[in-house]
Amino acid sequence: MARKICILTTAHPTFDVRIFHKEGKALARAGYEVILVASGQVDGTYEGVTLKCLPVWKSRADRFLRGTAAVYRLALQADADVYHFHDPELIPVALLLLIQGKKVVYDIHEDLPRTIVYKNYIPRVLVKPISRTVELIEDCASRRFSALVTASPQIASRFTKRNRNLAVVNNYPKMEEIQVPSGNSFKDRERTLLYVGMRITRSRGAEEMVRSMAFLPKDLRADLRLVGNWEDPELVSSLKQLPGWDRTTFLGLLDRGGVAGELQKAYAGLVILHPEPNYVTSQPVKLYEYMCAGIPVIASDFPVWREIVTKAQCGLLVNPMKPQEIAEAMEFLLTHPEEAEEMGRRGFQAIVEHYNWATEEEELLRFYSKLLSQDAAFETSLMGRGQTA
Repeated sequence: MARKICILTTAHPTFDVRIFHKEGKALARAGYEVILVASGQVDGTYEGVTLKCLPVWKSRADRFLRGTAAVYRLALQADADVYHFHDPELIPVALLLLIQGKKVVYDIHEDLPRTIVYKNYIPRVLVKPISRTVELIEDCASRRFSALVTASPQIASRFTKRNRNLAVVNNYPKMEEIQVPSGNSFKDRERTLLYVGMRITRSRGAEEMVRSMAFLPKDLRADLRLVGNWEDPELVSSLKQLPGWDRTTFLGLLDRGGVAGELQKAYAGLVILHPEPNYVTSQPVKLYEYMCAGIPVIASDFPVWREIVTKAQCGLLVNPMKPQEIAEAMEFLLTHPEEAEEMGRRGFQAIVEHYNWATEEEELLRFYSKLLSQDAAFETSLMGRGQTA
C-alpha cells in the first residue's frame, strides 16, 4: 500500500509551481499517494495529485480567521503518514498534528522574520516586535517538527542548529519548462529590458528601473517592459511622474505563455531587488527564468547572486540603488549585441548543466525515503547538502 503524503497550504495558489508542479507531482510519480489541501474550486485528481479544496479566501484576514480550522479538518480526514506544510500561519495546525503522533515537515520558502520590514500592511511601529515574535515562534516550533525542507542553503543555515533533520531543495526550473532560446540574433531583437514578477513593488526596484531609463542616451532606442501586478495604486501614480516613464510599458500580469513570449523577445532581464535582508540571501526564480530564456541578466550585486552570475558569466551586476549604474549596464548590453547574446547562451547552458529541478527532485525523494523508513539513523543525521553540524 502506498504511503500517503498530505501537502498543506493556505497562502499559495492551488497549482503553485514549487508546491504542485515540482514537489507534489514528483512525489506522486515516485509512487506516493499525494493529497494537496489548498484553496480551489473543484476537488479532483490532477496529474496524480488529489486536490482537496479549501474555500477561496475573501481577504488575508478571512484566511487567517478561517484557515486554521478548515485545514486541520481536511488534514485529519486525509489520515496521512506525513504532513508537508508550506505556510508559517499553519504552524498551529502542524503542532496539533504532531500531538496526534503524525510526522510533520515544514517547507520554508523564505527567511520570514527578515521579510516583515517590507510588508506594507503592517504598521511601521509594529514591525520590530512582530519580526522578533515571528522568529521566536518559528525557531521554537522548528525544533519540534519531524524534519525541515528549505528552498536554499542560505535559509538552511538559520535552522541547522534547531533541527538536524533538514534537506535543501532548491527552487530550480524544471527541464521540461526549459525552452531552447529563440534563434533570433540579438542584432535583430527589439531593444527591450524586461522585468517579470508576480508583483511590481518598490523593494523590487520599480523606481530605480524606471529612473534608469532616463539616463540612457536619447538616440538609443530602448523600452522597459514591466510584467506583474502593482503593489498599490500610489506606486503607479508616483512612477508616472518620474523621468523614464515615457520609455516604460506596463504589460500587467501575464499567463505563462505570455511571459514566455516576452522572454523570447527581450534583450535582457532585470532583477534589481533592494538590499533587504531576505532578498540578499534569496535565490530569485526570475533570475533562473531569464537564464532559461537565454537572455543576459542585470542583477543586484548580492553575494549569492554574484556567485551565480559570475560563475555562469551570464550578465552584469549593479548597485540596485543607483539608477545611473543600472543604465550603464543596460547601455552596454544594448550596444554590444554579440556579447549580450553570448552571455545569454552561457546562462542557458548553466541552467541545463547545474540549475535545474532534476537534481532537486532526487534530493526530495531521498529525503522522503529516509523519513519514512524505519532507519533510526535519520534522527541523528543531517539531511541535505552543504551543511555543517
